[in-house]
Amino acid sequence: MEHLEAYAAKLMEQAKLPGAFIGFAKDGETVFAKGLGFGDVESQTEITLDTVFGIGSITKSFTCVAIMLLQEAGKLSVTDPVSDYLPEFRTADEALTRRITIGNLMSHTAGLPSLPSLYYAMRRSMEIDPAVKEMPSSIDLTAHEPIDTYGELMDFIASLDVKLLGEPGTEFSYSNDGYALLGAIIERVSGQSYESYVKEHLLDPAGMTNTVFLIEDLENQPNIATLYTSKKGENGKEVFAAPIWWDAPAMRAAGFLKSTGRDMLAYAEIFRTGGLVGETRILTKESVEQMIGNYAGLEPGRHYGYGFMVTPDFRGGTLVEHGGAIKGVAAQMCIVPEQGITCVVLTNLDGAPSTELLGATLNTAQALPVEEPIMSYAESPVSADSLQEYVGQFGSGEGEKLEITADEAGLSLTVLGTTFALRPVGTDSFVFQTPTGLEKWIRFNRDGEGKVNRVAFHFRQLLKLTEEA
Repeated sequence: MEHLEAYAAKLMEQAKLPGAFIGFAKDGETVFAKGLGFGDVESQTEITLDTVFGIGSITKSFTCVAIMLLQEAGKLSVTDPVSDYLPEFRTADEALTRRITIGNLMSHTAGLPSLPSLYYAMRRSMEIDPAVKEMPSSIDLTAHEPIDTYGELMDFIASLDVKLLGEPGTEFSYSNDGYALLGAIIERVSGQSYESYVKEHLLDPAGMTNTVFLIEDLENQPNIATLYTSKKGENGKEVFAAPIWWDAPAMRAAGFLKSTGRDMLAYAEIFRTGGLVGETRILTKESVEQMIGNYAGLEPGRHYGYGFMVTPDFRGGTLVEHGGAIKGVAAQMCIVPEQGITCVVLTNLDGAPSTELLGATLNTAQALPVEEPIMSYAESPVSADSLQEYVGQFGSGEGEKLEITADEAGLSLTVLGTTFALRPVGTDSFVFQTPTGLEKWIRFNRDGEGKVNRVAFHFRQLLKLTEEA
């Protein structure tokens, strides 16, 4: 394990990451569980299996478990139209909207583009957080009143006159709004709040005693990681404590759980065993299989299920994974059920190299070199004449913006002031390499006339903002 610890220490130093929990288990038995750095730098608080971190969008799989439980109880079906339960949910195309199913929301294939809703849903907690002033954002929080309820969220979406990306089930674009709507469905069908349903039917039966939506709900738990974020300083990246937890009551189903290494390794057992945590059955085997089904292609050999990204042919098994990120949070979880492997990485700094740490942890669990690439992409030449087709600026409603430029060396992508060279790996598909060596995939989309109109980046479809140069 010394190679894993040394590699993690190197990554943490490069990223100025205050603290991390790294753990993996084999066949339900913990093999490695280590706290690195500190939960709180000032007080030098050690990180343990029971240190509480945010898990961000890993919450989405919990939401999908709740939906599957309601389906098992005969109270809904993932094939049901969303409008059966949320008749006030509206977009610009009424007919298309009526065809959106619960499963489309779970697989991010409803056709919803990225919207700024999450920021307005977090507005109350963000406005009392001094750290916000140090963080760059293209979203003006004052442009809309806080969104506090599911009703207000649906009214906001309706007010935007949202144009869907395509026929439901055909276009993948990661949507926090879609998952918030799942929370609303769970509440209406179960007759109790989303949070209480998840606690009663998932967290409590699984023994996840330190997993909560609100830090205040933790009793006698002194070991809570302090949140950190960063800003650009005179000498480069400056990391500073930002202890206020952001919250969004109308969108908790999209990413606001807090948990521990111990609890998350227990949760991962559901997907390793086909529904069990210890002797307690949480889901049927059929529900687990349905959750890792193929509902949307992400990139070659990888798809999205219900709350998980899945690589079916991965080193002799199936890689089931998801990450989470929000201020002070970068978390990852994966399972390779055929090999009995579960891995969890939790950190207390947004932008931390949690994906790289998870890769190293998984490699160690599989007895491979820590820096072995998790994904690899073969070169696929593209003609120089076609490069101009991709040039332009692209953006999303969540504030993400990027620019594609071309020169004699090829295409480049610029995001948040950093430029990356793009390497062609398939039709309209490219990868770029991060400073840690991780390769990330992007794909351009064309309209009916064959012109590039969107780019899939960071799992969202960003719309083209300018014409070709």
